[in-house]
Amino acid sequence: MSSMENSDEAGLTVSSMIKEIQGLKDKFKDEDDEMPSPFQDLEKATVLQECRCFNQAEVVTQNPRRCATLITKLLHIVTQGESLTSTEVTEVFFGVTKLFQSQDPYLRRMMYLFIKEVAETCNPDDVIIVTSSLTKDMNSSDDLYRANSIRVLARIIDSQMLGAIERYVKQAIVDRNSLVASSALVSGMFLMQVSPEVVRRWVNEVQEAVQSSSDMVQYHALCLLYQIKKNDRLAVSKMVTQLTRSSMSSPLGVCLLIRYISRILTDDLSAANMRTVMQFLELSLRHRSEIVIYEAAKAICALPDLENRDINPAVTVLQLFLSSPKATLRYAAMKCLSDVAMRQPAAIVKCNDDMEALISDSNRSIATLAITTLLKTGNEGSVDRLMKQISSFMTEIADEYKIVVVQAIRQLCLKYPQKHRVLVGFLASTLREEGGFDFKKSITDAIVDLIHTIPETKESSLFHLCEFIEDCEFTALSTQILHLIGSLGPKTLAPARYIRFIYNRVILENAVVRAAAISALARFAIEVAAIRHSVCVLLRRSLLDEDDEVRDRATIALNLLDSLPPVELNEDGEVVQGDGSGGASVLVEPLPMSFSALDRAVKLYASRGGTGDEQPMTLAALPVVEDTPVPAHASSKPGTQPGAVRTMATPASAASGGAASAAGGEAADPAAAVYAVPELAQLGRVFRSSAPVELTESETEYVVRCVKHIMDDYVVLQFDVTNTIAEQRLEEVTVGLEGNEPELYGDEEALSVPCATLVYSTPGSCFVALARNTEVPVVPAIFSCELKFRVVEVDPSTGEVEGDEEGFAENYPLEDLEILPADFMAKVSLGDFRRAWDQMGDEGEVEEKFALAVKKVEDAVANTIDLLGMQPCERSEVVASKKGSHNLYLSGKFVGNVPVLARCMLQMDGSSQLILRINVRSQDKGVSQNIADCIR
Repeated sequence: MSSMENSDEAGLTVSSMIKEIQGLKDKFKDEDDEMPSPFQDLEKATVLQECRCFNQAEVVTQNPRRCATLITKLLHIVTQGESLTSTEVTEVFFGVTKLFQSQDPYLRRMMYLFIKEVAETCNPDDVIIVTSSLTKDMNSSDDLYRANSIRVLARIIDSQMLGAIERYVKQAIVDRNSLVASSALVSGMFLMQVSPEVVRRWVNEVQEAVQSSSDMVQYHALCLLYQIKKNDRLAVSKMVTQLTRSSMSSPLGVCLLIRYISRILTDDLSAANMRTVMQFLELSLRHRSEIVIYEAAKAICALPDLENRDINPAVTVLQLFLSSPKATLRYAAMKCLSDVAMRQPAAIVKCNDDMEALISDSNRSIATLAITTLLKTGNEGSVDRLMKQISSFMTEIADEYKIVVVQAIRQLCLKYPQKHRVLVGFLASTLREEGGFDFKKSITDAIVDLIHTIPETKESSLFHLCEFIEDCEFTALSTQILHLIGSLGPKTLAPARYIRFIYNRVILENAVVRAAAISALARFAIEVAAIRHSVCVLLRRSLLDEDDEVRDRATIALNLLDSLPPVELNEDGEVVQGDGSGGASVLVEPLPMSFSALDRAVKLYASRGGTGDEQPMTLAALPVVEDTPVPAHASSKPGTQPGAVRTMATPASAASGGAASAAGGEAADPAAAVYAVPELAQLGRVFRSSAPVELTESETEYVVRCVKHIMDDYVVLQFDVTNTIAEQRLEEVTVGLEGNEPELYGDEEALSVPCATLVYSTPGSCFVALARNTEVPVVPAIFSCELKFRVVEVDPSTGEVEGDEEGFAENYPLEDLEILPADFMAKVSLGDFRRAWDQMGDEGEVEEKFALAVKKVEDAVANTIDLLGMQPCERSEVVASKKGSHNLYLSGKFVGNVPVLARCMLQMDGSSQLILRINVRSQDKGVSQNIADCIR
């Protein structure tokens, strides 16, 4: 009975809502009926027919309002996207020109507007007819006609006809009427795009207009004057200096001047006139106009490399704006202070009290900015108070504002890790509230990032995430969190506590989440032997799941777990036998490469004929695919490697390294050109290919760049040559080399494959193969290069030979080419660094210590990565700010598919000398020593 009553109540509620909505609909419909649009359901043919009345003189002179209404209808049709044919445009255009007979100012303004809109689609010959009428208006005594006719003429006239009206426009610029002068100046800004050389002749008149008593004229004159001089940096600087010494009355003009000053100072803070313009900016902070005060404060705060005391006057002004009754001023001040807080949070600490008052501002944008700025500037003691204020605030703002707050809280937690309990707890409570996917994902990503950055948050954060997935409606977030729990949960103090949360997902969720939960349970069973039996019982319940993926995962996991030795526990429940993952570790250890890299490697393996040699396709047999994509142009400086490295240990040890990936983001084989040449294909498989190295400037007669293909016993140099001379055809193109390491690469090249013919603007490739002595350690080598070819002169239009068909021999010097140890190292990840380091063992380990010439840890990290040419692991390439020590972990594969790991410890000693301790491990101690010697 009660259920029937409830259903009746629900039905009544729904029906009443429908009636209310229908009533509102009828109400709005009635309002629309009362005020119909005069331009609704216009037909082009009808309007064009009505416009024929433009040819009747009595209608034009006696009923101008009717003509103006017709022009309005025409404009409505055009602006709604309905196009007029050329015949229709010409007919209407001629009709409108006859409206010049009327002296009605409203009709005349509508005519000007229509001519501007339609003139661009009209025949240029027809435009000439209206030009004479507009020129007549430009010389009339009516200022309204003069101003508007100038603006219309600027829109429809071309560069050839501009000379005929140039004299009138120059006079109008200095006209006493501000409307006429401003119209001429605005027209000049438009004409700068058409005939800049003509407008530049008006500079004297424009400079005179800058001194006008009209604010509007001053503003427009300054705009045009800057456009005239913007390509001359010295002239702009001089103009700005002169105007700072004058007194401009226009607030908008002063704002524009401040922006020009800001551009100059941003480009060059050491400018000779810096003191003058800085004084002007500080003086503008006391201007009578609020917009000028804000613009000056914003410009000062945006200048780079200023100390806190330099921006203090601007911050003081912005602090006053925070208490303004105008919401626009409060928002502008908060936005500027928020930008300052990103760079110099200490400079705006004095505004904290005023910003806290804005947390309850009715404008949610202002309140959000206040919160996020306070989170950047607040100290450790104010965190608790801020969190209490934000708690009530978060329920009142939209998701996009909440995301900004979450990001600010994440930064605050990184700044004060001791407060992680309060901040992570706040994020967790916010995660359980209502919100969209982007908002929930931002919180999840923030918590995950804090887990990796602040290890103390792992236990509590994982538990918070477990509670969240109990009621999570987003599949992507559930699977992400389950993967995280499966990765980190087994290593916690009480891993069994997470099993309940994971198994709940197997019972209650969709197939995608169930599959992720099965994988997480399998990881627990493998890594935590004490609960293996219990987890296997849970996994067996999924063998009859309705989804194939879930069943397959459960089957694979159970088969691998059954292959493990039985687990024996003592009286305390501790494992005494069977603690090990054995073959089941395949479910725990990640692939040695990403899925995208595996996909590219398999495609390269197939394209190189690897599937036809009857050998099993293993991970070790796949071609090396690097993690970093190849840039389109590796270096702007000829002859150098990408990421050229600065001096490390000694000035004489400067080298270049860090060859980038060969595979890039696509599956295209970078060594395809090598395999296409039979002589080179016989040399073996290419281990890796470097990024292109420019050996000439891009503007020279012959553009040459080199790609280094590294093989086990050879280095094949691919020279891509482009002939930029249309009158020449190059034949038998090759490159001669002379190196400084004959012991490593021999005295002569092992093989040279010339490019037979090279025509204009069509790139061609020639190859040089160098035999490498594998018994000699790889050291930096420099090769002097010379392009050799025969020149045959041809007709550029037909390509036929002119003169001697044999041509003549020619040599063209190129930049030196470096082959570095980093070229022999592929940037690949070897999985979990710590596990790989332990598994590698210390038999092939080499340890070295260096005193570095650089002073900053960040520079030392970047240089070490470049010199070794290896892939950073575990985000160790990121250096914490103002930190005097850092650990850098690198991985890669040396030529011959030799895995290499390097652990670099950087630390400042007592004398401010940066010390590098590097440990290199590989299966070959000679390779380890070779890599360590790269720092020299």
